[in-house]
Amino acid sequence: MSKQTYLDHVQNRYGIGSEGMLTDFLSRRDKRLLLADRIDLSAMVERYGAPLEIAYCPLITDQVERMLAWAAAAREQAGYDGAFLYAYATKANFAEEVVRTALAAGAHYETSATADVLIAHHLWRQGLLEESRYMFCNGSKEDGYIDAIVAMRTAGYERIVPILDSLDELDALLYRCHAPLLLGVRERHPADKVDPSHRGGERFGLTQEEIGQVAERIAGTAHQLVIYHAMVGSQMEDLDDWMARLARSAANYCRLRRRVPSLRAFNFGGGMPTSAYALDFAFDYQSFLRRLMGELATSCAEFAVPQPDLIGEFGRYTVASHNVYLLEIGSVKHGQATPGTAEVEPWYLMNGSLMVSLPDALIVEGQQFVVLPLDRWETPAQGVRLGGRRTCDSDDFFPRPSQPPLILPEDGQGLVVAVFGVGAYQQMISGRGGAHHCLNPEMRRIIIEQDGDALVVREVAPQNLGTIMSLLGYNTEALEPVTRSQPTQVDRKPAREMARVLRTPRRRQFVPRPRALSTRETRGSRPGV
Repeated sequence: MSKQTYLDHVQNRYGIGSEGMLTDFLSRRDKRLLLADRIDLSAMVERYGAPLEIAYCPLITDQVERMLAWAAAAREQAGYDGAFLYAYATKANFAEEVVRTALAAGAHYETSATADVLIAHHLWRQGLLEESRYMFCNGSKEDGYIDAIVAMRTAGYERIVPILDSLDELDALLYRCHAPLLLGVRERHPADKVDPSHRGGERFGLTQEEIGQVAERIAGTAHQLVIYHAMVGSQMEDLDDWMARLARSAANYCRLRRRVPSLRAFNFGGGMPTSAYALDFAFDYQSFLRRLMGELATSCAEFAVPQPDLIGEFGRYTVASHNVYLLEIGSVKHGQATPGTAEVEPWYLMNGSLMVSLPDALIVEGQQFVVLPLDRWETPAQGVRLGGRRTCDSDDFFPRPSQPPLILPEDGQGLVVAVFGVGAYQQMISGRGGAHHCLNPEMRRIIIEQDGDALVVREVAPQNLGTIMSLLGYNTEALEPVTRSQPTQVDRKPAREMARVLRTPRRRQFVPRPRALSTRETRGSRPGV
């Protein structure tokens, strides 16, 4: 009886065909994986080697535009009066090309720390952040954060909106800012109402009593309370549960609106799920927005207040799918069974580090990533676990012990796998441009942006080990070159034929060379197209 092939596994497990769209951002055509149905990942590896990171920015534009279209359709279906505002949560990915692309697609700006505001200030000065866009400043605000907000408002940016997380923040803002401010309040949910899988969210915001104090403090001043923020969780795929939590907040908004006529926007925060982490993902975005608009309309009618503008903050949803890692399996090692275990999956050891490249695998309980081989789909498959070769760390593996193994082709040596869903948080948590665990160097990056009908490709060289050592204070100098002697040949062949054997080309493996970081731009090129 023949073993199940990898293609059999994908078809049986996810109900998808061997060709065509696999997700809304990934396809397989002529046995080759295509990012955004356009970028041939195998061709990218053939050209640039592996490990390799690809950032395809047009997918960010697609995400923003799709959500705006769903919101417009939901408004029409619900007969909703308020506008819909899409804000990009920049903490998901601060890369300049990412933020710039989201803004160009029509996104407003959501911040979480001092650096966010400083970046926004520069973008405003450069004309990339339009004055018509709102800036929603979330999170607990230390002095530097408040100073940055005040500086930008004093410079003339009127639509910057601090979302108050404590009464102390209000005191500091009123004392330091002499220009009229637009303000928001974030609702602090009772501990039993917070998403149990994200208990850390309970610490944010103000109680209803504190929100009442804010309203009293600014009444009769030049400042206005305009936004009610009601985030309840992250990656909220249970639509009914999400709606039940937001219904309570909608009623609280209406009660406050009756006291504060300037209040005009309801911010449901983040939490929007994304297709980037599972091939079988399903979520009806338009239905969610329609139901939320309907709930707000019903509450507003009950309390006899106007329907508010609706704001959403989108981090993972905006950027998770636009990045992919291409990693090569450099070695395969058999696993060792424990007593009572019939079989154990082998180790596929990657030329890289999973805990550096995928920090969410360690931090977020149960975090999944889509991992697909670039080829060998028609060969037998087996359960495996991926391990990092560039750290001597027992925690450097994926999936975690509580999760089932990955299914990948049995012929693992030299296999290149694509890891999707890495565009949000992974680079920001791991850090970029510094020293990483076991000095694992950052991989080569290919950044692809849309410019009219053309694609602009920019290459960022991989990290140089000498540069990393210098960051840590080492005074490096050139070392003796390493020479590799040819293995002794046992087979006695004529000299001419032996020369041909020794010159037989082998598949190239990319090896980082010590040279300065550089970038290269090629206008109008279409990688892998």
